[in-house]
Amino acid sequence: MAAILLDIKEDDEVIMPSYTFVSTANAFVLRGAKIVFVDIRPDTMNIDETKIEQAITDKTKVIVSVHYAGVACEMDVIMDIALRHDLFVVEDAAQAIMSTYKGKSLGAIGHLGAYSFHETKNITSAGEGGLLIINDERFVERAEVIREKGTNRSLFFRGMVDKYSWVDIGSSYLMNDVSAAYLWGQLEKIDEIQKNRLKSWNLYHESLKNLEKYGYIELPTIPKECTNNAHMFYIKVKDLETRTNLLNCLKDNGINAVFHYVPLHSSVAGEKFSRLNGKDVYTTKESERLVRFPMYYGLEKNIDKIVQNIKKLF
Repeated sequence: MAAILLDIKEDDEVIMPSYTFVSTANAFVLRGAKIVFVDIRPDTMNIDETKIEQAITDKTKVIVSVHYAGVACEMDVIMDIALRHDLFVVEDAAQAIMSTYKGKSLGAIGHLGAYSFHETKNITSAGEGGLLIINDERFVERAEVIREKGTNRSLFFRGMVDKYSWVDIGSSYLMNDVSAAYLWGQLEKIDEIQKNRLKSWNLYHESLKNLEKYGYIELPTIPKECTNNAHMFYIKVKDLETRTNLLNCLKDNGINAVFHYVPLHSSVAGEKFSRLNGKDVYTTKESERLVRFPMYYGLEKNIDKIVQNIKKLF
């Protein structure tokens, strides 16, 4: 919906990090855009805001900030770049519900923001589902049309037109009623869910401090101007070999730890639909070191077992 609202067309360029899920790129590729990937910061795994400006061309239309693990990108810098170059900012806040940057909710800073309610997220619609946040009034009316298959049905139900018809492109972006009801129940409990997840996140962090102290791992970085929504707990190990050994060790003990994204610029489709601007200094190297541990409501009783198995390897 964001890509349609921003009138993305063939040969437009969209800047984003390569370290993200494929949906972030696909939304714009489906409109004909060329994706321009830039390197990430090694501390937060977010787009390196200092590398964005050099990737801008006269074809650039959008900057996508992906808030990895629910920790904010450097949004003041990104919004300033967008303002100076007359670009739009879309926040991929799929993992970032309840997170903030300098007191502002993620997803509510750029022109548009997208949340995910997929089954892996903090709150879920029990499958697929999402939310588009519109922070620029220019897009509100058209968004209603696009999500209703390109019709002005919403205006009809409000009595503003006497019949509804096809007025624009669109698709069926409405969540089904059962999923919405499931999500509503989670929204009512969101404070309780967040409190529980943060308890687990902090248990991980406290229990693994010694491994970081002795140089075996690196713990997540939360910049002081950001809050942490406990979407994910990850560590970084020395190298790919160490990660493989750790994942195998945990798997052998019934613990489902995983790595995360394979950088999109190195994928088959990435080579076709994108280009990498500048050097891949950190994206691949840091992605090969990262391990995600289980994180879900009610996890805290299992954390000691997970931690003991991590320590066993080292």
